[in-house]
Amino acid sequence: MPNRLTINDIARLSGVGKSTVSRVLNNENGVSQQTRERVAAVVNQHGFSPSRSARAMRGQSDKVVAIIVTRLDSRAENLAVQTMLPAFYEQGYDPIMMESRFQPELVAEHLQMLSQRNIDGVVLFGFTGITPCLLAAWRDSLVVMARDVSGFSSVSYDDEGAIELLMAKLYAEGHRQIAFIGVPHSDITTGKRRHQAYEAFCRQHKLTPRAVLPGLGMQPGYDHVAQVLTPETTALLCASDSLALGASKYLQERRIALQLASVGNTSLINFLHPEILTVDPGYAEAGRQAAAQLIAQVTDVDAPRQHVIPARLV
Repeated sequence: MPNRLTINDIARLSGVGKSTVSRVLNNENGVSQQTRERVAAVVNQHGFSPSRSARAMRGQSDKVVAIIVTRLDSRAENLAVQTMLPAFYEQGYDPIMMESRFQPELVAEHLQMLSQRNIDGVVLFGFTGITPCLLAAWRDSLVVMARDVSGFSSVSYDDEGAIELLMAKLYAEGHRQIAFIGVPHSDITTGKRRHQAYEAFCRQHKLTPRAVLPGLGMQPGYDHVAQVLTPETTALLCASDSLALGASKYLQERRIALQLASVGNTSLINFLHPEILTVDPGYAEAGRQAAAQLIAQVTDVDAPRQHVIPARLV
């Protein structure tokens, strides 16, 4: 028997189902005392004593999880957090919010403090600079959002698929001069993957790419959109909703008629600019899956795994 029993091992040796073992490990109702004792006997016999499960069986778990966002004002991340919170509350977990501000050293400080406080688990919104070494001590109790980090659970978005959906829609509507405004390749997902997907579609359909990569935010969108516009341009694809908002302001001020398209279906862009073609990367679903994955890991129901949320046209 390996040192670390899985829930399947405990269920098989106890003669009960996985859901019953999960309820016992989480000190939940609906399990007879006799069954609890049988599961506990298997756990004790095989020396299974991971700190979180042991605390839960004794009713001593604090049941606190941390959510580390990159920015507290990020619209996309807030949409994911909005679905995480109810999922954690439903299972009796108290979430605390922290901010990384895209600084790996600040993430390290947060994780050190959380370790000292015996936090059950962490959802970390990833960014360039997050490495497996930085997260090593949290492998079994951490889920990375919006990035895939080797060896760790992750919930990421289909960046290439989102761009392909928008480009295919624009192409089907007759657009052949499609410009792109995005983010530098130092940002792997919003930057490199989305820009490369745009270029790949252009190559495949023999379109001439025109792109500029100033960075995230409304101001960069406003300041740099003119660099990719020509008299023949009929559509502009933006790698994020904030870039689209900035570009839209520039176009409206100069009465330039273009079809705008954007990754990111937020309430702000829907309210202000319903005419913009958007894809929903799946922020809400990502939040739900991240919470479910973390809870499954800290209760030993599941091992770390990777999830990719498909994008959809809205």
